[in-house]
Amino acid sequence: MKSKQGGVQLILISIGLLLFVLTYLFYPNIKNKNKLSKDQRIVEDIEKITGQTQSTAFEKLEYKGLYDFNKPFKVKSEKAYIFNEEPDIVYMDQMQVILNLSDERIVIITSDKGRYNKRTYDCFFEQNVKATDENTKIYADNLDLLATRNSVEIYNNVSLYYTAGNLQADKINYDFETKHFNVSMYDDKAIKMKVIR
Repeated sequence: MKSKQGGVQLILISIGLLLFVLTYLFYPNIKNKNKLSKDQRIVEDIEKITGQTQSTAFEKLEYKGLYDFNKPFKVKSEKAYIFNEEPDIVYMDQMQVILNLSDERIVIITSDKGRYNKRTYDCFFEQNVKATDENTKIYADNLDLLATRNSVEIYNNVSLYYTAGNLQADKINYDFETKHFNVSMYDDKAIKMKVIR
């Protein structure tokens, strides 16, 4: 009888050790390996697009600065990559920019991917771009926030919703400070605009 209990105890201890080894030693290695391969695929995609190699990767990256000498801004990213050939350009995933305007409005711009130039402060947003200042919402495929030219260019499948109405266009040049915009279509077609008063 005691030998049966000893055998059962030995089996239970073996199962416990096996579960411990699998849980604390084996599983974290699999999880990190999958994460590493996903990050590696992102870097490889960027390398194909840019033709550059050897990058430095960051997680939860944030830059802070001032534009027009008194207006703060933040550039954030979940993941970011800097290539040795272009150290001023930061390639970002889940990019977000927060701008504080002179009238105390806050503009938040987000996208799935983007680039930030650390030297010029120019930002280039791509894929699922959304820009909002509470009253105005803009959706597009691309948005270029150009500090060097003090302008915002929004293009490709642009939808703009604001208090007076909404519009759709191929390209909009928008000034967040004055709330003025210049709308155009690539093929000189009429723009689609609905104004509600």
